Amino acid sequence: MTCRYSFGGDEHIFVEVDDAMSLEAFFVSLAITNAVRDAKIDGVTEICPANASFQIRFDPDVIRPDRLLDILREMEREAEMAESRLNTRIIEIPVYYQDPWTHETLMRFRERHQDPEATDIEYAARINGYGDVAAFIKAHSGAPWFVSMVGFVSGLPFLYQMVDRRRQIEVPKYLRPRTDTPKLTVGYGGCFSCIYSVRGAGGYQMFGITPMPIYDPRQEISYLRDFMVFFRPGDIVKWSPIDRDAYDAAVEDVRAGRFEPRMKDVVFDLERFNADIDGTNKMLMEALDAG
Repeated sequence: MTCRYSFGGDEHIFVEVDDAMSLEAFFVSLAITNAVRDAKIDGVTEICPANASFQIRFDPDVIRPDRLLDILREMEREAEMAESRLNTRIIEIPVYYQDPWTHETLMRFRERHQDPEATDIEYAARINGYGDVAAFIKAHSGAPWFVSMVGFVSGLPFLYQMVDRRRQIEVPKYLRPRTDTPKLTVGYGGCFSCIYSVRGAGGYQMFGITPMPIYDPRQEISYLRDFMVFFRPGDIVKWSPIDRDAYDAAVEDVRAGRFEPRMKDVVFDLERFNADIDGTNKMLMEALDAG
């Protein structure tokens, strides 16, 4: 793949790694943005990685735009030879699918949806060829997901399904965005799942809700005291379906400071993954279960 470079005004360079999201594009973007960060280039003021692209903000009074462009292109050449291994972590995220709060919300906005007669998850199951919602939930939670970027709103992760492309779930966003989405909704748009870190507007299909906070600007939640944002690019997520009792118990544990996310440090090898997707996924999920 060859990156495309363009200028955004006088202070930004936007770099498209590829037209489509892929783990290969993510690794190139990660390698370049990490290299920019590590190089501590005078004049670079902000690095913003995305799914298959990134943007660099710079001070043109400190570094000439064409000079920074040359540096980025050299880093692109080096990124092509970078090792495709990533030290990361796999994290279990509990999900209460078909919960009453997202259901109440989606019913308020049916006139903005492609199928006003079905719920979001019923619609997603049907257009992806699943016989029922239970089969869809099994597919959504049956393979790990890769956090390709964090942003749009503070702490929101975009998650890319780690299966071959023919098995990837795809669901369009609402025809018109909602003006309300419950906090911690597990949503879906295009080929990406997400978790809404805060309550607000949104256009992704709503499948359920997690009791696990992922953003805490006050840093009062036990596992967010060191940093207010939980996710980082490269994290791997395993969705874990739960019922109402387990959801309520987890919410109480969060309030009492007892909740700790289940996670495990792992090494993700892109070459190994591409050679054996299902085998690699099984190994990753077993690593989490092994504790």
